[in-house]
Amino acid sequence: MIIIAFAPKSSKILPNLLCHKFRHCAVIVRQDKKLVMYQFVSHKNIKLISLCQRDITILAQHGWRFIYIPCTLKHQFNPANAWTCVDMVKRAIGIKSFTTQTPYSLYKKLI
Repeated sequence: MIIIAFAPKSSKILPNLLCHKFRHCAVIVRQDKKLVMYQFVSHKNIKLISLCQRDITILAQHGWRFIYIPCTLKHQFNPANAWTCVDMVKRAIGIKSFTTQTPYSLYKKLI
């Protein structure tokens, strides 16, 4: 199972100007009985963050939204090749839509 997390805030200037409801997204996967978040920082700079269920609850209290997708991470998934956080999520779940470029449009497509 893959969890796609959408955040209403970002520390970057461009997403704060261009994106409306959600300004950042991340991929959360289960690895060896724990959750690991792939946090996009910049091109070729992906941070892996260990999470527990308590962390998911805290993020939800701060406005994050989560979509649970019943699939596995693609075998050829390489997050370092992504140019944006949305591109990283699309590569993780196998979406090839060019029109999906913002976190909110990705959220609407997955809902």
